[in-house]
Amino acid sequence: MAISLKISKNIQSFLLEIGELTYFAKRFFKEAFTRPFEFKELLRQCFNMGNRSLLLVGVTGFILGLVFTLQSRPTLMEFGAASWMPSMVSISIVREIGPVIIALICAGKISSGIGAELGSMRVTEQIDAMEVSGTNPFKYLVVTRIMAATLMLPLLIIFGDAIALVGSALIENLKGDVSFLLYFNKVIEALKFSDVIPATTKSFLFGFAIGLVGCFKGYNCKKGTVGVGEASNSAVVYASMLLFIIDFIAVFISDIFFEI
Repeated sequence: MAISLKISKNIQSFLLEIGELTYFAKRFFKEAFTRPFEFKELLRQCFNMGNRSLLLVGVTGFILGLVFTLQSRPTLMEFGAASWMPSMVSISIVREIGPVIIALICAGKISSGIGAELGSMRVTEQIDAMEVSGTNPFKYLVVTRIMAATLMLPLLIIFGDAIALVGSALIENLKGDVSFLLYFNKVIEALKFSDVIPATTKSFLFGFAIGLVGCFKGYNCKKGTVGVGEASNSAVVYASMLLFIIDFIAVFISDIFFEI
């Protein structure tokens, strides 16, 4: 009885949080298209998110290309299909592996950072002071960060995919004596608009989800300084879970659309 009651309370709390997140997203769309627009703060957040994540995304993408090629090459060689390596790696990385892995990396860095930053501002009453002074903290703090994450994540994913292909080409050059020019010619021949467009579209959704969850957790932070850590941790968990849900829906819809 006690266990079932606890489960029902957890489900109720989860559904309540989903409702609050939905209302938070609705408020974002309302505030994002009303004046005044905080362009200076938006540019600052774009620079911070992109600049601070660039090295991490680059290293992750390079290692991803190396490992994926090293693991796939022996299997393809068994079937005498080593020449298909550039096509297989490019399609796999651009369509699915690159966007998801890089989005998860950015969720761990960007979403947790936003949650901790806004959470500390909430518990130290800086957000309350902004409200009292007559400014709109939601527009200045939340809207700019969500829009910055939405705009920067596709660029980070494109950069990470490119670095991953460079790492794959390096392995092919060392193991299979394939020139970089030949490798990237095969990559360009293999990729189609039906591979690039869905991946780019869902990367915008990934960025929106990462920014939204991080801002939601940080802006509604409670329980003092302990709540800052909880907001940061839960932002990563919720954002990661939301990324997989968005990825499944995006792949399902794109398969139906491009089949038609």
